[in-house]
Amino acid sequence: MHSRQTSPQSNAELQLIARLKSCQKIVVDYSEEQIRFFYQALCERVAEQSQAAGSNAEQNALIEIQRSFRHHLPELERHLCGALAEGFVKFKQGDLNTHPATSDDNHLSLLGNEELEEAIAVSSVARRADTRHVELLWLLNKRFSKLLGDLPVNDASNPVSPIQFCESFRKALGAIQVNLKAKLLAVDVFERHFMVKLDHVLNQVNEYLVGEGILPDLTFHQHNSQGDAPTAATQYQTEFVPDPASMEQAPTFGQPQFDQHASYEHQANLLRAIREIQNYGGLAAMDGHQAAPVSYDPVPISALAGFAGQYQTSPSRYSAGAMPPGAVAGGAAGGRPMTVFTNQQLVGALQSMQEQIVNIRQATADVLQPLQVAQITEQLTEQLAKEAADGAVEADDMHVIELVGMLFDYMLSDDCLPDNVKALLSYLHTPYLKVAFLDAEFFEQSEHPARLLLNNLAEAGVRWVANDGSSQFDIYEKIKTTVSRVLEEFTDDVRLFAELLVDFSSYTKKVLRRQELMEKRAMEKVHGEEKLREVKIRVNNEVRKRTDGKELPSALLLLLLQPWSDYLAFILLRYGDQSDSWARAVKFIDDIIWSVQPKNSPDDRARQLEMQDELLDQMEAGLETIGYDQGKSSKLVEALSRVQRTAITKREVETAPPPMRQKLEAMAAQKAGKAQVTSDRMSEEEVRLVESLKMIEFGTWFEFDEGQRLKVAWYNSKTSHYMLVDQTGKKVGMKTGLELARDMLARKARVIIGSTKPFFERALENIFETMQANPSKTPESVH
Repeated sequence: MHSRQTSPQSNAELQLIARLKSCQKIVVDYSEEQIRFFYQALCERVAEQSQAAGSNAEQNALIEIQRSFRHHLPELERHLCGALAEGFVKFKQGDLNTHPATSDDNHLSLLGNEELEEAIAVSSVARRADTRHVELLWLLNKRFSKLLGDLPVNDASNPVSPIQFCESFRKALGAIQVNLKAKLLAVDVFERHFMVKLDHVLNQVNEYLVGEGILPDLTFHQHNSQGDAPTAATQYQTEFVPDPASMEQAPTFGQPQFDQHASYEHQANLLRAIREIQNYGGLAAMDGHQAAPVSYDPVPISALAGFAGQYQTSPSRYSAGAMPPGAVAGGAAGGRPMTVFTNQQLVGALQSMQEQIVNIRQATADVLQPLQVAQITEQLTEQLAKEAADGAVEADDMHVIELVGMLFDYMLSDDCLPDNVKALLSYLHTPYLKVAFLDAEFFEQSEHPARLLLNNLAEAGVRWVANDGSSQFDIYEKIKTTVSRVLEEFTDDVRLFAELLVDFSSYTKKVLRRQELMEKRAMEKVHGEEKLREVKIRVNNEVRKRTDGKELPSALLLLLLQPWSDYLAFILLRYGDQSDSWARAVKFIDDIIWSVQPKNSPDDRARQLEMQDELLDQMEAGLETIGYDQGKSSKLVEALSRVQRTAITKREVETAPPPMRQKLEAMAAQKAGKAQVTSDRMSEEEVRLVESLKMIEFGTWFEFDEGQRLKVAWYNSKTSHYMLVDQTGKKVGMKTGLELARDMLARKARVIIGSTKPFFERALENIFETMQANPSKTPESVH
């Protein structure tokens, strides 16, 4: 036996296992205790219902339910605790991904009515528990993520989330085989007398992790309360620099992020800050100084056109008393009284513009050009001038025009969005400006249907439309249809946006399921291929470690580098490297190499003679196991037998000529997947980028020089292979880290540095950052 020192990595692994076992024990102990309270409560419920039963048959059925659970209680407890304990094992392996049975339409279509009713009941319990314990679960997700080295953790992969308890209980009920009525009664009691106390175990696990030093100062909404640094407009980058803060799981499309409350609060804070700059003309109020709103006159429409297109360079140009040319404090321009447009007049002007936009859209349906903010504002000026040439817009209304303009300016500058999607969405500027005038809640309410619809349209464009003009799942046409309906149907009823949101979300949800299913199948296939590749590399290394530097006969090299390597791969895949079969198969290599070397000692020759038949028998059995050609197997056995006899007579055996050996070794290396490893010397830049790519998160998108967008769905750290899928989830190919790095350095590929935040939140952050960088005059400077 060879002693080996425990590496730091092994110590970390052991520490992780110890911590997970402690958490596992907390959960199992809690479940063993609570399942007995559950049974007592179930008996009480049965007794209550028996007294109220209307017939003997109903009473007997209830008594049978109680008898079944009494008889199967140990089995129920064993299955429940076993499933929960197994969840920690899967969590450690990165395989835990538990979802309610009701989350999969394809699965539901295979369920019977009874199974469906049970699945819905169980998933409802889990959802209610998620809502009750949102704070504790958020803390646990973060701490478990830290425990795994900042890998993403959500409810589906958190081993103590409500869905784990609920699905474990559902599986336990299935194992004891009771009828539907008994199951539904049990689920109800389980929620009232088991899940209701779940906060105890969640608190206990949280406290244990805190005691272990895992994010001890973490508080709920901490990320938001500290103030998120506003991000600049999304941009393409050639160089990939991993950001630890971004190493979290991207949220499911069309669903709110887990910490959606923090997201909504953050958006509300951003909007308040933007209003401060608009109303106070600077950052004095936010810096803690005393400041008061500055009153100023309406803005004449003669200056409105000049106002357009200034959002990027000089936001809030007319905020805080910054008077436009021609305006005077007395409420007149050039000595003439100004007519201030009402909200109805502004909405009417926008409605006329919207009808004209419909005609423009239909006329340019083939080649759609984006509408710029300046165009819209200019058209609005012209439309208002028809009613009153000397008219003016109230300051608050001007702020609305400004904010919607900046929102769409950001959209047009967002490099994540393909150009054709930007062009489509730009036509929503006018109806969205109208929404902002009609509904005061548009900017105030983070869950406003119009905002959520814009989020979903933008996210669908990023996910399924490419800059090369291609579109998956007809998403581009669906976006176009949705935009068309807004332009054609929206007058003054904002409920249309809720209807369109439901329709579009339903469509994209089905698309996402199709994509995820295809991606999952591709990933499973690649996992198998990569596992085989790893095994072949391991086998090739084991064989070469024993053959390199030794002069060996051709027959032996052929055996070890070809069929015996296949046998080793089979054993490694089937039994693992801790099995006796693997140990015997590897020892065979050492023994047979020893057996073909001349021996001078009588004892060695005796042992050599004794081993000969045993080794040949072992070789034949191994080759037969993998189905090796019988004729070739017989020739190999015969050739090795001759070599062994030669060695026993103390004569030198004939070794493989160098060309043949090189050919056999090259074939083995190629078979092991090493042919893709380049022998070129990497530059310092390539080395740095390859190392950076090792930290890339799954789900990162690349855009290649043809405009094609591909996503890194999976990365094998052992083989340095990246699995790339297209926007349908279909595997396009595998690239090595060096190949990706060279494509990026040659500007043939670039990482799309995006965000998991909703489009509207990103836009508000960008608007705030832009306004903060270019504040208008402060109140003190206004007289």
